Amino acid sequence: MQLHELKPTSPKKTAKRIGRGGKRGKTSGKGHKGQKARAGNSSRPEMREIIKKLPKLRGHGVNRARTVNPDRVRPVVINVSALEALEAGATVTPKTLVTAGLLETKKKRAPQVKILGNGNLTKKLVVEDCQVSKSAKDKIEAAGGSVK
Repeated sequence: MQLHELKPTSPKKTAKRIGRGGKRGKTSGKGHKGQKARAGNSSRPEMREIIKKLPKLRGHGVNRARTVNPDRVRPVVINVSALEALEAGATVTPKTLVTAGLLETKKKRAPQVKILGNGNLTKKLVVEDCQVSKSAKDKIEAAGGSVK
């Protein structure tokens, strides 16, 4: 195949040229006067005008903490009611919670844990290496346990 033998696979589509004689006389189907009747008219898309009126996003968005520090480790939440499944007098650590089946490991490690005060606790437990909310701490100590 030579360069002069190349042919396009699909026919070229050109815009219909209006107002060059022929069946459409006078205004050539463009109505009367106005911007859209002129030659060379191509008005901007309307959506673009709407977008230009929107204010630009500045700074880090609404919740700055979430956008600034994406590597922040969030603790896994567990309620006091879930600790009721453990034996009385047991020590509660992230590792013991994983072995008890209350939590799953993250990247083969026990995750950081935060204990919240939802539910009731009747057993005496010793909580270590966990973040504890105020209401959860009150419930654990009321049951005779301790938080370290």
